[in-house]
Amino acid sequence: MSSGPSDRLGEVADAAARAFRLLPALPEDAPPPPAPGTPPRPARRVHADPDTVERDLVRLVLTLVELLRQLMERQALRRVDAGDLTEDEEERLGATLMILHDRMTGLCAQYGLTMRDLNLDLGPLGTLLPPDAEE
Repeated sequence: MSSGPSDRLGEVADAAARAFRLLPALPEDAPPPPAPGTPPRPARRVHADPDTVERDLVRLVLTLVELLRQLMERQALRRVDAGDLTEDEEERLGATLMILHDRMTGLCAQYGLTMRDLNLDLGPLGTLLPPDAEE
């Protein structure tokens, strides 16, 4: 018995809804409002310059990977706090996340990027990644 594309799409939508419920936005995640009279900060954007297109593409891909890494890390911490993992699973998960972070740092260095470069400015929504991710 195979499920059709619409069934699969519904499963993906349900999984996404569950993921967003697990990762609610917290008030401390929101950037502070600018001081009165402060000019707005210019948005940092990816520029499609033919000379830097490879670096810009790598930057975009690494940004997405970093976002997913942080989501996985938060989910792992929630599972550890809830006691859903065995001690061996906790060790493997922690080691895997550390390796992924190290590889992200290495790839950033290889392309002359910093973690701060991966934090895209979403305009009035603030930045894509939490401020502590830039360090």
